[in-house]
This record gives sequence, C-alpha cells and structure tokens, in this order.
Amino acid sequence: MKGTNGMSMRKIITIDEDKCTGCGICIPNCPEGAIQIIEGKARLISDLFCDGLGVCIGACPEGALLIEEREAEHYDESKVMANVVKNGEAVIKAHLEHLLEHNEVVYYKEANSYLKANNIKVPIHNMHKNELQNNNHSGCPGAIAQSFKQEKTYSDLSGNRPSALRNWPIQLHLVPPQAPYFKGADFLLAADCVSYTVGDFHKDFINGKSLAIACPKLDNAQDIYISKLKDIIDYGGIKSIIVIIMEVPCCGGLLHIALIAADSASRKIPVKYIKVNIKGDILEERILPNS
Repeated sequence: MKGTNGMSMRKIITIDEDKCTGCGICIPNCPEGAIQIIEGKARLISDLFCDGLGVCIGACPEGALLIEEREAEHYDESKVMANVVKNGEAVIKAHLEHLLEHNEVVYYKEANSYLKANNIKVPIHNMHKNELQNNNHSGCPGAIAQSFKQEKTYSDLSGNRPSALRNWPIQLHLVPPQAPYFKGADFLLAADCVSYTVGDFHKDFINGKSLAIACPKLDNAQDIYISKLKDIIDYGGIKSIIVIIMEVPCCGGLLHIALIAADSASRKIPVKYIKVNIKGDILEERILPNS
C-alpha cells in the first residue's frame, strides 16, 4: 500500500533493544548495511536499506530481531548498492545471492544495472552459477527446477498405509491453543513444504504427535504465531516441540519463531530441531539448549 512522502506499508525489521546484546552477529547477514552496532545495540540505520526479507532474523541468538509491517520509506536498491559496493566484492556477491535466494528478480536486475552503470564488474557468485546451470532460473534455491530419479515407483509399493494425522485443523493460525489433543503430547511444528519432500512423513514424523503447519516466508503476522505457540506451551499442555524445516534460507524463520515462543513461555519444555533437504533427507537433528 503506497503512502505519501515516499512512504508505504511494508515489512521491515524491528529490533528489541531490551533483548539485543550488541554481539553483532546480525551484521554480516545484512549485506545491505541496514543494521549497525551503535552505542552497544543493533540499530536499523535507514528504512531505505532494509528489504524486509529477514535473513538477519535467524542469525540473532537472542531473538531480538523481528519483522513487522508498518509505514516506512520505500526500499531503494540503488542507494543500497551505493552502500554495498563500498565494502568490496565479497559483500557485493553476498547481496546478489541474497536477492536471488528470495526471488527478488527486479531488485537483482537493478543491482546489476547499478554495477554496470558505474563500471563495476558483476561478480560471478554461487546463485549465478545455479542460474546458468538451471536455464537462467532466478530465485530461492528451493525453487530451482530439478528432476529426481526414483528408485521405486509407487506402483512398486504394496499395501495402503493409513494417515497418522490425529488432529484438525493443522494450520497454525487456525489451531486452538487449548485443544484437547495437545494435552501431554509431543507437538510437531512443520514447515508447509516438508510433508511433500519426506516420503514417510506420516510414519516417521506425524505418528503419535499433534501437528501444526506454517510457512515463515509466505504467512503474515509472525507475532501472532509467536503468541499462539506461547499459549500452546502454557495452556495447551504439550510436553515438547519438534520443529522440522526445509534447508532453504527463509525456512529458518519458523525455528526462530518457535524459540522465541518457548523462551517467553512460563512452562519450559524441550525443543528439537530437524532440517531436511528437498529430497527428504535429514541434514541436521538436535535438541536445542533454548529450553
């Protein structure tokens, strides 16, 4: 929604100064230069530099960074690039990859136009290599078109496996925090795409658990998700949370949301983290020290 005086309603980073320790871990994850450490705290120095995509969120160990929707100055890729190029080729590469990872093709083209107009060589970066290898696709690594060879087809598999789903609804916005199926249950919080990549998702992950699904990139109102999860912990009576996400960068936001909720809840329960790749293989699995 466009406003007046160069302002519009858009998603942008907000920083909780009470939680921020000034560690600076978020800084390298913001190649646009929107965040700086000033007087011992991370500060958003200009709305113009913040694209609102939230890569810095997953880097913050204190949960001090969130995305909010508010009136802010329009993001300006040309001004961002003027800031980025001062920091050298490595930061330029990181910024270009960042744009492609989030499918910001228009900004990516604007960034390249800025480099060419200022006689700055456009660096070959990892995402650019992927473009060349994948028919010039621009976007998130998880959105690159790929084909997989199946060892077995479903016609080779005998028997009908019943659904292991034990609750409804499953979308996190719709789940009632005090639903009876939460009492004493292990709670599985799954990113939307996971069930389509893991062949035995019902058997290996849903079985015996209560389920909710969410997408940290496409769903709005992440603060509502945090509040909902906190209520599920405090009033729903779950005994643990298992967060399962995809390997793509934005998916880490779901883990971040769960950790903030678990940290702010009055009941302390274990939080387990599982990451899978786009072929359904488990890449990482561990109990987090948050709880």
